[in-house]
Order: sequence, then C-alpha cells, then structure tokens
Amino acid sequence: MISGFMYEKKNKIFSRLSTSVLSLMGLSLVTVAISVNLSQDVTHIVPLNLSDAVLPSLSTPKLATEKQINLPDYEYTVQLGDSLSQIFIKLGISYDDLLSVMETDLNHLRIDTLQPNNILQFWVDGSKKRLDKLELIFNVAQKVVYRRLHDDSYEFTDVNIIGEWIQNVTVGSIEGSFSVSALNAGLSYNDVHSITNLLKNKINFSRDLRVGDKFEVVHSEQFIAGQTSGQSEMQAIRIQRHGVLITAYLHTDGNYYDKYGDSLQRAFQRHPTIGKEHISSGFNAKRKHPVTGRISPHNGTDYAVQIGTPVISTGDGVIVMIRDHPYAGKYIVIDHGNQYRTRYLHNSKILVRKGQRVIRGQRIALSGRSGRVTGPHIHYELLIRGKAVNAMTAKIPMATSVPRTERSAFAKAVTMYDKMMFAKL
Repeated sequence: MISGFMYEKKNKIFSRLSTSVLSLMGLSLVTVAISVNLSQDVTHIVPLNLSDAVLPSLSTPKLATEKQINLPDYEYTVQLGDSLSQIFIKLGISYDDLLSVMETDLNHLRIDTLQPNNILQFWVDGSKKRLDKLELIFNVAQKVVYRRLHDDSYEFTDVNIIGEWIQNVTVGSIEGSFSVSALNAGLSYNDVHSITNLLKNKINFSRDLRVGDKFEVVHSEQFIAGQTSGQSEMQAIRIQRHGVLITAYLHTDGNYYDKYGDSLQRAFQRHPTIGKEHISSGFNAKRKHPVTGRISPHNGTDYAVQIGTPVISTGDGVIVMIRDHPYAGKYIVIDHGNQYRTRYLHNSKILVRKGQRVIRGQRIALSGRSGRVTGPHIHYELLIRGKAVNAMTAKIPMATSVPRTERSAFAKAVTMYDKMMFAKL
C-alpha cells in the first residue's frame, strides 16, 4: 500500500492488455496497472496526508507497442465509517461537484448503497480540481459511472455485465450449526442468508436441526472472465429435518413455493398507503428532462398526499437504511428478502429505526416534502435484484399458491430439480 504520498502522473499508459479485457476485469484495472508500474522510476512525489486506501495512478515511459488509455487519477477502497464527502475533501475535489453528483444520483441512490471494500475511481481535472468522472465499483459485474457534461451536470450510467451463470448442486449434512455446515459444504455467506431468510417461517435454524440432518441446494453463481461476482440465485432447496422434508423451489414468476405449490413468501400490497391515494406521477425509466432532453428516469411512483399522511410498509422485512439526503430527503429502505427491497422518500418523520423488523401494513413514516420537491408527496420504489421496477405492474408475491394454469409447468420444474439433487447424493 502507498501511505502518505501521491504520485503525480505524466502519462496514463497500459501495455499488452486490450481495453475490452481491462473493462471486463473491472476491479483489476488500476490494481494491475499499479503492479506493472511499480517497477518503473517514479518522479514528482508530492507529500499528502491521504489514507492508505487512496491509490493514485502511476506512469511509465511510453513504448511503441503500448496503447494509451485513460486510467483513473485515484482509486479508493471504501472503509467502514467512510463518507463520500470526507473522501472528496481528502482528494481536494470541489464540494460543488459532490452535490452535483448527488443530484444526479437522486433517481438511483446508488451512492448510499456503498459498502466496505467497494471501489471508487476518480478522474480529476488537475488544474481546477474538478471531477470529470467517478466510478463506483460494487463487484466485477456491477458498477455505476457519473460523467461530467459540458454544462457541469453529470450523466449517470449503470453498467451490468451479464457474464456466465453456472449452475451447481450442493449437498451436505448438519455437523454443528446450519451456517457452518453449509459453508463447509461450499455455499457462500449470501447463500446461507438467502436460505435462512426464505425458510425462517418453516424452520428455526438455530434450534430445530440435529446432527445428521441433510440439506440439498441447487443454485446458480455468476462469473465474469472466470472470477465470481458474488452474485448467486437459489433455485431449489431440500432440507431433511428428522425425516420431515422442507422444500423451496423458484418459479418462473420469480417467487418461491414449496413442493405443493404453496407460497413461502407473505404477499405484498401494491401501495404504501392505507387507502387509495391519487398517483401524481408514475414509473418511467425513459423519462426525458424537459430542459436538457437527456434521459432522467423516474424510478418510482408518486402519491399526492398531505404532509403527515401515514406511509405503510408494503411487505414484511427489515429496515436496512435510514437517510437524510439533500435531494431525496428523509427516506427509508426495507429489505424484504429474496431480492426484494422498497424505498420511501421525502418523509417528514421517520417512525422506525435501522434493524427493526416490520410487517406488511405497518406505519413506518409520515409523508412530507423533505429534500428537493415541488410539493408534499410519497415517493415509493420497488427494487428487484437492485434494479428499480414498476411497482404497479411488477411480479411480486401476491398469491398464496402457484396459479392453476401454471401448476403443470411448476411440477415439471420440481421433478427436474429433484433429479439433480438426487444425483448428488
């Protein structure tokens, strides 16, 4: 690691690896560049009081066979307790640029999802210390980009690499706790969390399982150029508890059911209000800004209500985030498990706390006009696998069982998954 110094760039050059390969590698871009450049002589060392996590780009003499590409000026690994404003201050980047980035992020709120070990990459106009581009890298498959335009506003781009999803079957037996047994069998922490959250109403994982009980799981894991992204999907689960079989199968509607086709997830409600309220603005992922003409999506549904109207959780879940944002105002994020999250913006008062469990229909806030708004309203968002979708039309758990017209297809899928798991026993 580089501590207390910034290396001033003369050129930004990378040799032998193509731009497409570097883009695919994502997180490795600057890391690889630095490992190559450390063997070169470094000049113009400027002492700075920067965190060890700040890695500037270095330079090498230009070779005739090298391709010149635009490497970032700084790379920062997010630490526990960091804030983006502190990082901007450390790098001497204009606070106005931070506000402009946050304004652009209002329709996405991706900055607020940053976690320790996520990567920030900065491209800076050295003469004016203006931010030209910022990339937030969540994993090798997901990142977002904020790029400065000629009018000093920022353009948002969400980059998702599909990669390759590889299906695996994992079987194991209980030796100690379920989580330790599952990890020893090859499942990830995310897999364990998904299983325990999905079946929490069917089994008490800390009390009900005994040594020798069996579990079988079909899951798909995402890989980018041979490297796991950390993203996975549970497709089928079978747990033998004292001879009693507990099951879960993913259906084509994105929801989970047991082998009989009964839902394992409590139904959502469509609206975050007690009664029917007027929708003043609907979901529109392709909405254009009236002045610039650029795409400025509206990723939620707005309800025209008076200040103080109760805001209702649309499903059971856990409060995972409470923020007071300069543009989104006082807002709440609820994790409902199984890839579902909801967000509630512009509230006047928050009635819950982070970590609290809530149920469908519970009051979580009072509506308001906090943040940047033209009037009081409830802004409601539904996210599936981190992507905002139209909450009014999305396929969410609404029924107690697989529809009769889909029963035959569901039964065939159950048979297929069972054969895959039996083959591993």
